[in-house]
Amino acid sequence: MTTTGIEETGAQDTRIALDPFVSDLDGESARLRAAGPLAAVELPGGVPVWAVTHHAEARQLLTDPRLVKDIEVWGAWRRGEIPADWPLIGLANPGRSMLTVDGADHRRMRTLVAQALTPRRVERMRERITEFTESLLDRLPADAGAVVDLKAAFAYPLPMYVVADLMGIDEARLPRLKELFEKFFSTQTPPAEVLATLTELAGIMADTVAAKRAEPGDDLTSALILASEDGDHLTDEEIVSTLQLMVAAGHETTISLIVNAVLHLSLHPDQRTLVLSGEAIATVPSSSMSIAQPVWSTMALIILPPGPMIVRIWSGLTLICVMRGACAERSARGNDNASFIFSSTCRRAVRACDNAFSTTSRVRPEILMSI
Repeated sequence: MTTTGIEETGAQDTRIALDPFVSDLDGESARLRAAGPLAAVELPGGVPVWAVTHHAEARQLLTDPRLVKDIEVWGAWRRGEIPADWPLIGLANPGRSMLTVDGADHRRMRTLVAQALTPRRVERMRERITEFTESLLDRLPADAGAVVDLKAAFAYPLPMYVVADLMGIDEARLPRLKELFEKFFSTQTPPAEVLATLTELAGIMADTVAAKRAEPGDDLTSALILASEDGDHLTDEEIVSTLQLMVAAGHETTISLIVNAVLHLSLHPDQRTLVLSGEAIATVPSSSMSIAQPVWSTMALIILPPGPMIVRIWSGLTLICVMRGACAERSARGNDNASFIFSSTCRRAVRACDNAFSTTSRVRPEILMSI
């Protein structure tokens, strides 16, 4: 793939090429921070973007109304420099949902989705989540000396079961969804398979919408279909894209959060003891994310009008906000991330998986963070 006509302003010689295999996540994050708050980087596939790597600047940019999410504003996309079979195209152009619209369109979709995804609906899932968790833990070997692949046996199936149950997706579809989302998130998916993967994923979600239109149930998909505001409803395209977004974001980030939490507990025996004793109260997610963020970066935030912000950024260029770099930079200024206080609800998972993470040599690199 060529990227001719790129306006990213003479930074080609100093660009940091992001490792598609994430072989040294900490080292790469450190290099990005050292390059300054706005680093020129190259995404896998040779796509040049700017990476915001410092916490203060990330906060400033993420709240700036001049940033939009419409891919049609991306100059390289408009010029045809980003091919439809780019491995990360599903992340950059995931369809019409709250993730990809701005202003009034975003408010409209958020209002309709909020009618379906209510706190009451989520609270009603508590019992089912407990059932899923207990069932998966019961399948783990009871032998204290056994080594467990935590990602495959627990961290992956738990959020996928929960999200599928929430949305009313047929459980028989889950094995295939796993294969498809692995291709969706991978930087190594062959170009010939990219479009087929996106088409099949959208087809599964469209089948779910069609089934719920024919026979509504007590699930999120049915609620999205029924959501209405002044006679306005979500289109089938918007529901399909919203379902795909929620499945993708709801399971992939949770996988990383679970394995990171258990890993760090294995490295902090005093905190593991607190969890197993029941003394600790529910700060597992925030404590773990302060050390290792389950989202490496946001994708494709676009500057709309030209003009200075941190430095001069030209209209139509792409920004990614590197969450790990920004959070680590904040930590380095004195935020205490050395201690954890974990919820008692994690006790059994920690005890069952403890031996699997007794040494870091047993942890595959991809288990710690996936892009």
